[in-house]
Amino acid sequence: MSHDKAQLTLPNQSPVELPIYQPTLGTDVIDINTLHNVFTYDPGFTATASCESKITFIDGEKGILLYRGYPIEQLAEQAEFLEVCYLLLHGELPTHMQKEQFNHRITIHTMVHEQISKLFQGFRRDAHPMAIMLGVVGALSAFYHDSLDIQNPQHRERAAFRLIAKMPTIAAMCYKYSIGQPFIYPQNDLNYAENFLHMMFGVPCAQEKPNAILARALDRIFTLHADHEQNASTSTVRLAGSTGANPFACISAGIAALWGPAHGGANEACLNMLREIGSVSHINDYIKRAKDKNDPFRLMGFGHRVYKNYDPRAKVMRQTCHEVLKEVGAADEPLFKLALELERIALEDEYFVERKLYPNVDFYSGITLSAIGIPSTMFTVIFALARTVGWISQWNEMIADNARIGRPRQLYTGPTQRDFVPLDQRG
Repeated sequence: MSHDKAQLTLPNQSPVELPIYQPTLGTDVIDINTLHNVFTYDPGFTATASCESKITFIDGEKGILLYRGYPIEQLAEQAEFLEVCYLLLHGELPTHMQKEQFNHRITIHTMVHEQISKLFQGFRRDAHPMAIMLGVVGALSAFYHDSLDIQNPQHRERAAFRLIAKMPTIAAMCYKYSIGQPFIYPQNDLNYAENFLHMMFGVPCAQEKPNAILARALDRIFTLHADHEQNASTSTVRLAGSTGANPFACISAGIAALWGPAHGGANEACLNMLREIGSVSHINDYIKRAKDKNDPFRLMGFGHRVYKNYDPRAKVMRQTCHEVLKEVGAADEPLFKLALELERIALEDEYFVERKLYPNVDFYSGITLSAIGIPSTMFTVIFALARTVGWISQWNEMIADNARIGRPRQLYTGPTQRDFVPLDQRG
């Protein structure tokens, strides 16, 4: 709602009044739509609200993350991931009956078209799982033609169910293909996280129910990564969706953006850093390097671009991480001992405390996933699996709002107009 106006004065022009909008939470926003023949310059869009949304709110200064108004800590500790999916999609937590119906609809969509398995044969065995997921998800529109009318709410809902349900199956297939094991079909009597662990680690010659503590930990990881406002991958999904592209293509675009090490690859980079440090005895040397401005080495998994305080997701993830390490008996293994010592130093060292370089969700999730037995090449795949519900919720909101096609402008600093010079006249 507009409650005031800002005034912008430009050289040789009359002052321009710009409406100021007040959100329910967060900073006031100046509407610059009325500007003509002048653009704002905002590299990285860090000071630009690209859309209006009712889904997720972040206050980085206070360390707050809300899904539809609910604190992330409460959801991760008290709700199941599919409840959170329902919340993100529909705006409210489900009743008991709505939860059962929603879970059932997800369950019946977990299998993928059998011909999709043949797509995997076109990839090299040593291909990165994200490369495979990117291609397979993009190809889903070639198999599910009955949910491509983005103006039809029923089609959008059907696409949402399919994407949320099939992503764990596709993710597990990416892993199984890379290690040369047969694909494992989902089981309807397992919950969402259990099913993923079953498809990841199950084999046809043995039936073993997934560990409940590890499944619960994975469920929390899914919840903590389900949405994070207008980040790079979510903005990519919205931008692709603004063109009218089908939802499978839009989610594939999000996966591509997520793949970058500065975004979804941060927890994999964190684990690689721990491997580089190698031993508890080397920590002090690397801490000194991290403090040296002239040294390119940076501690991965500490601090956050958005959160200037403690990452609220890290609070839950820290507890979960320690539970998993205890359950699998890995707390005394060298890599995890190193991680826990690094955590202790970061929480006590004045340098890190003053700069609020606390361990973030990537630090703990990477350790947790590794302890569960998931290889680091699969970390970003699991991130994409969890973030799919956020992407599809944001995409659906954008379509329902009849958003305009995205078209950022630029500050052009190239050559002015010049005439073409024939080849034989060029010096």
